[in-house]
Amino acid sequence: MAPLGIAIIGSGIFAKEEHLPAIQAVPDLLSLKAIYSRSTKSASSLAEGVSGADLYSEDSSEGKNYEALLKRDDVVGVIIALPILNQPDYIRKALTAGKHVFAEKPIAKDVATATDLLNWYNTTIKSKPNAPTFGIAENFRFLESFIHASQEVAKLGRILEFRTRVSNNVQPGGKYFETAWRKKPEYQGGFLLDGGVHFIAATRLLLGEAAAPVKTAAFTAQLREHLPPVDTLNATLQLVNGSSGTMMLSFGTTFSGSEYAVAAEKGVVTVSRGKVTVKTEDGKEDVQDFPDEGNGVKQEVKAWAEALAAGKPNPAQAPEEALKDLIVLEKSLRSGEQGGTPFELK
Repeated sequence: MAPLGIAIIGSGIFAKEEHLPAIQAVPDLLSLKAIYSRSTKSASSLAEGVSGADLYSEDSSEGKNYEALLKRDDVVGVIIALPILNQPDYIRKALTAGKHVFAEKPIAKDVATATDLLNWYNTTIKSKPNAPTFGIAENFRFLESFIHASQEVAKLGRILEFRTRVSNNVQPGGKYFETAWRKKPEYQGGFLLDGGVHFIAATRLLLGEAAAPVKTAAFTAQLREHLPPVDTLNATLQLVNGSSGTMMLSFGTTFSGSEYAVAAEKGVVTVSRGKVTVKTEDGKEDVQDFPDEGNGVKQEVKAWAEALAAGKPNPAQAPEEALKDLIVLEKSLRSGEQGGTPFELK
């Protein structure tokens, strides 16, 4: 089977450093046919060193804009990596044109927008014969360390507690901070939305459906003036099995590092920096390192390509999963705004 023709929509940092190398890593599955960006200059910057990819932009003098790209028969799917507020419109246009869509997280700026997008897809697009697929790129669900850890948690019985702690200190001058739409976010949560959904996805993967979060009570704060509207979230989550745990996320602290830990009836599983430690109730300890897992983008792009070839979407990339991540974050932010008032995660 010949590789499937795709296009990259967006030419920012992540497209350059992650999506393009991920596509190039699976030449037997994917073939990059086109690159789109707002300007020819930015599209050209992504295309440096790439052969065979045509450039499209809104300032093209040849009429090679987004709509023109979507008319190409040799482009069956698109990977979309655009600013959060812009993505839904590009997703709708691509799906309407019959193109498979793999869009960066978060699924949308808020739950209302995401729900509207999903309802539109399910009623207008998905019901058609040979309908294009819609997936959300959440690379944490494809990190081998978290997949292994989730399998180990499942062996240890009922989950009793959990804790997630992710600490960052985002400074002016950093490559992601200096992105204009991130410096002055016009969406809830700032970096907590843009990056925090990763950590929620990883937490949900470890907990599994038997211990899915159902309620949140949280406090939020803006610790750094340059990180509006808030940069820190400390939440207590109640689980469907009656247990509870904590989720501490900050982009403005002098703490550093991350740790995910789940305590179950028969032991404890901890994930930190690609290392998974399993301690069972009999005192045995097993440690496994995953030094080559990267950040999961190559794995998720390969999984998307394999799903397209098989004609069956990968459930880990279902937009419904991304919506669940967003619900946890949004309700936690609302709780923080109301001084810790509990919110149901419906």
